[in-house]
Amino acid sequence: MKPKKIPMRMCVGCREMKPKRELIRVVRAPDGTVSLDATGKKAGRGAYVCRSAVCLGRAIKQKQLERQLEVQLSEETAAALTATLAELKALPPEPEADA
Repeated sequence: MKPKKIPMRMCVGCREMKPKRELIRVVRAPDGTVSLDATGKKAGRGAYVCRSAVCLGRAIKQKQLERQLEVQLSEETAAALTATLAELKALPPEPEADA
């Protein structure tokens, strides 16, 4: 039996390829709101970032999130993303379900 392929994604902050389960998805919903998606299943355009405040800060500062999500980030939205990451940072990545 073939080993299961691990999906890889690039962090927009540090630009490193990592397993999808180690990253958090930042999503722009169809209504234009930007939020963190710990499950990775929300509808909308997404970008991935490490579970590190440094990577999220770099992605915001270098406007990588704005480019990837095709939206202008306000100061309030950036602060909300940072606060939400601090809450989620303590949580371990979700285990993969066997299919």
